Order: sequence, then C-alpha cells, then structure tokens
Amino acid sequence: MSWLEKLLPPKIAPTDPSERRQMPEGLWIKCPSCDTVLYKTDLEHNQNVCPSCSHHHRIGARARIDAFLDSEGRYEVGQEVLPVDALKFKDSRKYPERLKEALENTGETDALVVVGGSVHSINVMVACFEFDFMGGSMGSVVGERFVRGVETAIEQKVPFICFTATGGARMQEGLLSLMQMAKTNAALTRLAKKGLPYISVLTDPTMGGVSAGFAFVGDVVIAEPKALIGFAGPRVIESTVRVTLPEGFQRAEFLQTKGAIDFICDRRELRKTVANTLAMLLRQPADAVA
Repeated sequence: MSWLEKLLPPKIAPTDPSERRQMPEGLWIKCPSCDTVLYKTDLEHNQNVCPSCSHHHRIGARARIDAFLDSEGRYEVGQEVLPVDALKFKDSRKYPERLKEALENTGETDALVVVGGSVHSINVMVACFEFDFMGGSMGSVVGERFVRGVETAIEQKVPFICFTATGGARMQEGLLSLMQMAKTNAALTRLAKKGLPYISVLTDPTMGGVSAGFAFVGDVVIAEPKALIGFAGPRVIESTVRVTLPEGFQRAEFLQTKGAIDFICDRRELRKTVANTLAMLLRQPADAVA
C-alpha cells in the first residue's frame, strides 16, 4: 500500500485504471467548418446541421427519409433488387468484397433507397442515395431501383423526388453502370409525359454520371448550402486544364449565380419547402400543405 492510499479514506482511494469507466467513442463530433465540438445526439436532432455555423454534415439515406417523409404510410420499393458481379471485376480488391464491406458498414444492400410515403400529406415517391455505400456510386441496382420508383410514381400518379449524394457511375460495373444514365432519363421522360412533377435535390456531393444524368433534369432543381456539384472534381479540372479555378467553384452558391439550379434550401426547411413547391406544381390550394 502506498503512502497516499494510507492517508486517503477507503471510499476515495485511487481506483485501478482498468476499472475506470471508459467514455464511449463517437459521442462528440467536431464541425469541419467552424471547429465547434458538438454532441452527436444534438447534431442528429438538428438534422446533422451545425447549430453554430449551419454547416450541413453529410447524412445517411435512412436518416434523410425519416426527417423528410411523414411517419405514417411508408413502404419501400425495389429492395429485392441486389447487385451481382456480372463482369467479374477486380481492381485492388474483388467487387464482391467491396459490396460485402459496404453492406457491413451501412446496413444497405446498395447505394439507393426508394420509399413511398407522403410529405405534409402530399403523396410522393422518394429516392435517396446512401453515400457511404461505395461513394453512392450508380450501378445497375441503383438504376433499376430508380426506374422502379419512377414507374410506381406513374402507377400511383404521384410526384417523384430524388436526393442525390454520389461520386458518379460505379467503375466496377463498366458499361452496365453507364447505361443507367439513359435508362433513368428514359423513365423520367415517361413521368413527364404523364404530367407528374420530378424534384431533384442536390446534396454534397453530386458528381460524375449522376450529375450528367438525372440530377439536373428535374422540373425544380434544389441544392443544399455549399454542396459540391459537378462532373469532374476541382483538382482533376485544375490538373487537366492547368488553371486556377474561382473560389467556390462547383459549390451550390456558384451554380445558382450561373442559373444551373433554381434555389438553395437549408435542410431543416426542405420538408416544408418541397411540400409547398409540390402543392404549386399540382395546382393545389395554398392551404393544402398540412
């Protein structure tokens, strides 16, 4: 027994380090924009928007759907469509290994979740990208789920909404991935011919084949603040054309000044804003949004 332990009463004697309570990891998050240390639960309650600087942290597909849709009457579309390694593709790792890892990390079977439901009592079909699943890349499953969502919207005569968060086409599926650009846009053409609205919400990041495809063909194109939106990334462009890009290039605010998007909306206001926009497009009365 040390001299300190002899002086201290038994109740406050030093404890064995192995018996000390460990602080669980992941309770706190540092905002990359303002360096404020945030309690994770508080951040999630604020839809992953920093309360100090309004920086929009990336958010998963399920969390976004939970925040956007009404809680009642939800149903998923296309979850039975699963990825296959048709090309037997291998880079530094085999494609099935990457798929397995993405499934373990996200709980999703691919990078797009399609859910039917309502927003402020207006029936809608919503497609939402999961960026943590292989960078939200678009493969044959993403394309097929997207098309099934559009077809269900046509059958039920409801608007279609897509939240993009993607690095583009999935290289492991080659041409099968690239053909989804035509396939998804053909489905949206059928939706338009039925007079049904398509709203595209661009979140950080929206790049590559998705930005060159269905991301910008919405009747209304909305973006979250400071979202990175473009085809090739800024560093790739600078190294290719050997020029310094303007500050804020490919950010939502820059695109708005060039007329590439209709408006920017804070994530916390998206639900009401989209509902009001839909009510206008559907020619419903001003008080239709519950």
